[in-house]
Amino acid sequence: MAETNEQKFVQMTPEGKEYLGTIEIAPEVITVIAGIATNEVEGIAGTRGNFAAGVVERLGKKVHGKGIKTEISNDGLFIDVYCLVKYGASVPTVAIEVQTQIRQAIENMTSLVPKEVNVHITGVQFETTTE
Repeated sequence: MAETNEQKFVQMTPEGKEYLGTIEIAPEVITVIAGIATNEVEGIAGTRGNFAAGVVERLGKKVHGKGIKTEISNDGLFIDVYCLVKYGASVPTVAIEVQTQIRQAIENMTSLVPKEVNVHITGVQFETTTE
């Protein structure tokens, strides 16, 4: 589900700083940052992925970008998150916290400010009982 455009973001040199070269941030980096930030929010049961991500996770590899779609355009950075909420958690509270965590994580790690962080709740995860 980690869909990205084939574009990269070129970081601008801050004012008053010496130009040392360009900084390029791949969309996959932003996707991973957003995925990790999402899974750290209390009340999130997981993110929705595709079949391939499910197979890879069953083989023991963690897919951090699962359920995250990033789009970098001339208008800015747009992020869509598809996730499951734990039963009993407040959906609006969890969604706002996901938006906040993603925005802070991306801004702290890349100095980019996302234009939009859209949270799509795709389901509710119930606790399973084992006998």
